[in-house]
Amino acid sequence: MKKHTLILTDKTTHKISPDMIGLFFEDINFAADGGLYAEMIENRSFEAVKSKGESHNYVLREDNLYAWSECPANVQTSAKAQASEAGTSNSPNAQANTNAADALEISCNEPVSQNNPHYLRFTAKNDGDGFKNKAYDGISLKKGMKYKISFYAREVKYPEGKITVYVKKDGKVFAKTEINFNNSKNQPKEWMDTIRVTCDTLEWEQYNAELTALDDVQGAEFVVALTKAGCVEFDLISMIPEDAVAGIFRKDLFNALADLHPAFLRFPGGCIVEGTSIMRRYQWKNTVGELKNRKINTNLWALQGGNVTSAWETPDCHYMQSYGIGFYEYFLLCELLSSQKRTCKPLPVLSVGVACQFRSYETVPVDSPEFQQYVQDALDLIEFANGEVTTKWGALRASMGHPKSFNLDMIAIGNEQWESGCVDLAPRYIAFEKAIHQKYPEIKCLGTAGPFVGNDFHKNAWDFYRIVGQKNKNFSYAVDEHYYVAPEWLYDNVNFYDDYPRDVLVFAGEYAAHDANLSNSVDGAVAEAAMMTGMERNGDVVQLASYAPLFNRIGHSQWTPDMIWFDANHVVLTPTYYVQKMFSDFSGNDALELNGQEKTLREDKIYISAVKADDKTADEKSNGSAKIVKIANGSEEEQIVCFTKEDSSTITGNAEIARLCAASGKAKTVVATDAIGTTGGTKGVSPDFMSNLEVCQKRAPEDVKFTCGKEIFNGEITIPAKSFVVVKF
Repeated sequence: MKKHTLILTDKTTHKISPDMIGLFFEDINFAADGGLYAEMIENRSFEAVKSKGESHNYVLREDNLYAWSECPANVQTSAKAQASEAGTSNSPNAQANTNAADALEISCNEPVSQNNPHYLRFTAKNDGDGFKNKAYDGISLKKGMKYKISFYAREVKYPEGKITVYVKKDGKVFAKTEINFNNSKNQPKEWMDTIRVTCDTLEWEQYNAELTALDDVQGAEFVVALTKAGCVEFDLISMIPEDAVAGIFRKDLFNALADLHPAFLRFPGGCIVEGTSIMRRYQWKNTVGELKNRKINTNLWALQGGNVTSAWETPDCHYMQSYGIGFYEYFLLCELLSSQKRTCKPLPVLSVGVACQFRSYETVPVDSPEFQQYVQDALDLIEFANGEVTTKWGALRASMGHPKSFNLDMIAIGNEQWESGCVDLAPRYIAFEKAIHQKYPEIKCLGTAGPFVGNDFHKNAWDFYRIVGQKNKNFSYAVDEHYYVAPEWLYDNVNFYDDYPRDVLVFAGEYAAHDANLSNSVDGAVAEAAMMTGMERNGDVVQLASYAPLFNRIGHSQWTPDMIWFDANHVVLTPTYYVQKMFSDFSGNDALELNGQEKTLREDKIYISAVKADDKTADEKSNGSAKIVKIANGSEEEQIVCFTKEDSSTITGNAEIARLCAASGKAKTVVATDAIGTTGGTKGVSPDFMSNLEVCQKRAPEDVKFTCGKEIFNGEITIPAKSFVVVKF
């Protein structure tokens, strides 16, 4: 077992950005709808679209009844049921089934909102007939929990009767409520009155109720039924658990984010900012205001193009963006994630009039009036976030419940565009930066260096920002770099930022270790920790860093690995999650001088950073600060690091130590599995070959052991093979 000596001094080299460790949120892998957004109903507004094809060659088709189906009343006796199964026509339920095709119809005449024009017309042939929603992977209830129900409804012909809402599975009802319906408000007395009645029946009314779970259940159905035969129209049907944070965010997923104490949140993407086409791009103005008026959009990730599925029609081809989490909610999420430890700053990403360059050549010309609207959208967004309530967009923010400013101070111009024969990135950035700083000089503008590092696109982008930045110091606060690479690349490039010029700062906006199996392995996480020690040692130039992607709903994945995996009832914290938490919980203010020791240790695959942290709770309060050393062991062997002072005396005393290693004690050797195929250069698997759930099972996060607590430190620390350790004293 190798033993190394680390000499620690009180000398510091530079300040470290307090905003370094943050989060990146994109609606991929059902991160928003079906994920962080607590809404339990799928396709609640009947606007579903089926996406088929490759990301650059696809077909979109309306499929408004997706996730919905009829649920006839169970009026048959066992004898009648047998008759029905035998195909006899004397069963009353057989007649109901014959008419079932007419029970659910989609209409777009006088909708709740013209922005979402489709709604359901439901006809109950029998008392108790209803319709049901499959609700992602089925409704999951917790005994005693209350769930808020709401929907819009209006009468077509329902002179008497109520509406029941219930959750059932295998014939058992787990929650139920009955809602009084405003029947026939204006019954006609004479024939001429039908004109007035027709107008009144076109009025939608919102209904609210509450369900209480009688027992735990998973995979159940959500049912809406009429107690009497009749016809009623429905739209925007919602079910949200009472424990949803701010009535919006799924509690367990929110708590996982809050425990990271992020310094910023980059949102809403990612490739969805750009869209597969200009028309399908993310438009923030469509995501604010009342829910009913938020214009639902398709999701780019419903199409082939990730690293999990590669087929003409994916299993999640109905993946949509309801915008239940829109820009207002993202800003609110930043506020809610802020804590005494640090403020979570909002970092919105805006389209620059370029569709996703991996998928399209479509652009909006810079010299066109259409492009000026993109620039105006940026100015309007700043007004929405920060403007006085007397301004147009500030007034909208106030009307949504937040009169105070969201204190936006950063904005990202573009996602991962690069200069090419089709895309003129430079003049686009220049136009945005000029307009923003003319009106809001305090806003920090962030540029993009494309989707890769180390190539000509990356170099040319940096040359652009640095050359222009010499004349205009506010031109670019930081440049966004992305890299999804093998663990070996991260180990080999821990010194990546050592020689970066300090004139323009770095935003490592998307990065991750991709092992041969595209899984969340311990080896990958330790490699990320090693790279992050390099970021922290260069914390004067690396200002912001966020792993990507953030979430993965098991069985509905378009991309792995991811930081947090989940299903309807569980949250799985990956090895990567704990690495991010350890860097966040043990952040520092100043980098300590290492005098090249990090380079020597690197020869044995030991990667370190050492910082000083202002910490009033530190055990040693003589100078009101603590030292923190982070050590990643990328080797296959256990190693020991001894801590000494400059006079060679051993450092001992009380310490707080966090450890992360494989649960089995040894990280698994990652090998390619049958979850990997190669089609046209894209790693993926056909749904005909393996289900999404099977893919997720094969790429599931490796089990880890994470501990953190106070210990008596004797001057040396054992670092297991493929592990990450933090020592604070």
